[in-house]
Amino acid sequence: MLKLKVIACDVLNREISFLASQSKHYIDVTFLNQGLHNTPDKLREMVQAEIDKANEEFPYNYYNTCPSYDYIILGYGLCSNGIVGLSSKKVPMVIPKAHDCITFLMGSKEKYKSYFYEHPGTYWFSSGWIERGWQPSELKYNTLLNDYIQRYGEDNAEFLMEMEQSWMKEYKNAGLITWDCFGNNEYYREFTKSSSQFFNWNFVEIEGSDSLMRNLLNGDFNENEILIIPPGAVVNATYDDDIIKWEK
Repeated sequence: MLKLKVIACDVLNREISFLASQSKHYIDVTFLNQGLHNTPDKLREMVQAEIDKANEEFPYNYYNTCPSYDYIILGYGLCSNGIVGLSSKKVPMVIPKAHDCITFLMGSKEKYKSYFYEHPGTYWFSSGWIERGWQPSELKYNTLLNDYIQRYGEDNAEFLMEMEQSWMKEYKNAGLITWDCFGNNEYYREFTKSSSQFFNWNFVEIEGSDSLMRNLLNGDFNENEILIIPPGAVVNATYDDDIIKWEK
């Protein structure tokens, strides 16, 4: 039985928790705040701190009878270069070859890349993003608008909202990624449909796959899917289809 330390974004909480319960190995999971991807330097700092903790000792080591973790698995993609520079002193790291968590939910970087080019302008929704993020919605829009009205007045608030929401013009689809193993997809489906109607986006539902994350948590490491970073090496970006590499 492998001893696997998982350090992951909280947006994958439901998926990782589900698969960890079925893994044939020991799984110890630490989830970090979803919003860290907005501040890559902070993400790097906090993930590195958790990696350093995992290098210290196995957390349930009574009288030195347990070895260290066999691997540290990162539940992060490249995430705006947020993982670039990470390193582990003693325990090898396993990192999926992914730009972000959508690859995790889709099941492969190839499926994500294909969908990305065939359906441009898609804003992604998932169980974790809806539960733990603040996804575009009528509630979010009105909450921000009312806050700005209170602080800056109605005319200024309308202008600020128009400027703040200008990036949304790049999108035309609200894409919900679902896994069949969850029995509550209807809630996420209705949330995404409601958001798509409010912003005049098309609603699309994409059947995801647990294959990538299931392989990770079962210790089935496929070199097409993941990169193993040896102790002392540093994570870097490749800017090609491999996405990440390690350097001494």
